[in-house]
Amino acid sequence: MAVIRAVIFDFIGTLTDLVGYSLENSENKMFRSLIASGFDLGRKEFFEAYERAHHEYWNIRYGQLKEITNAVWISEALNHLGYAITADDKRIKTAVNAFFENYLKALKLRVHAKKTLQRLSQEYQLGLISNYTYAPLIYAGLRKLKINEFFNVVVVSDEAGWRKPSPKIFREALRRLRLKVDQVLYVGDTPLEDIEGAKKAGVKTVFIPSQFNSLEDMQKAPLQPDHVIEKLSDIFKILDKQ
Repeated sequence: MAVIRAVIFDFIGTLTDLVGYSLENSENKMFRSLIASGFDLGRKEFFEAYERAHHEYWNIRYGQLKEITNAVWISEALNHLGYAITADDKRIKTAVNAFFENYLKALKLRVHAKKTLQRLSQEYQLGLISNYTYAPLIYAGLRKLKINEFFNVVVVSDEAGWRKPSPKIFREALRRLRLKVDQVLYVGDTPLEDIEGAKKAGVKTVFIPSQFNSLEDMQKAPLQPDHVIEKLSDIFKILDKQ
C-alpha cells in the first residue's frame, strides 16, 4: 500500500461555511453594475434573458461536466437583448465582480480548518479542487481567510475547463502534484461531485458533513466514501493509521 503524500480538499462547504449570503442581493448588484456601465436594460427583460442563458449552460455544465464562466451567460443575455458584446468585455468583468462581492464576504472558515491545514502542511503536500465558475473568487477567498499559503496546488473548474465529478479535474490536480492516485487522500462534502468523482478517478475519499450535505445525504448515495469524519481535525486519525 502506497504512503499518502498529499491531501486534497474541496473548498466551499468542506473548508468554509457560507454565512448570511443572499443570491438576490448578488443579482441586484450585478444588474446595477450593468446599468452603471451604460446598458439600457429593463429589469424583467434582462433577468428573463439571463435565466434562459443560465439554464442553457447549466445543462452543459452538469450534463457534459464542462465549466462555463458567468461572463458567458451574462454576455449571451445582453446579446439576446440587442447588444453586440463578448464575455471578455471589461463591463462584463465589472458586473461579475459586483455579483461575487457578497459571496466573498460570506465565506467563513469552518472550525479547526486553519489549524488542520497548518499542521498538515508540515508533513504533506496540500491541494484544493473547487467547482467554481469564477476562479478569482476562489483565490480571493483563500487570501481573505489567510490559508492560501498552505496549498501547493489549486485547481478551479473555471480554469481547468472541467467540473467535478469529471475524473479529468482530479487527474489535473494529481498531475500538478506529480503523484499517483494511491498517494493522495481527497476530502469533500458532496456525495456526487466530491466522493463519487474522486472515487471514479481512483482516489481514496473522506466525507465530511457540511451545511449543504448531511451524513444522511451521503448514506443515500450509490458510492460510499472510504472514510467519514465529523470535523476537519479528525483527518489525523486516518493519516496516523497509514
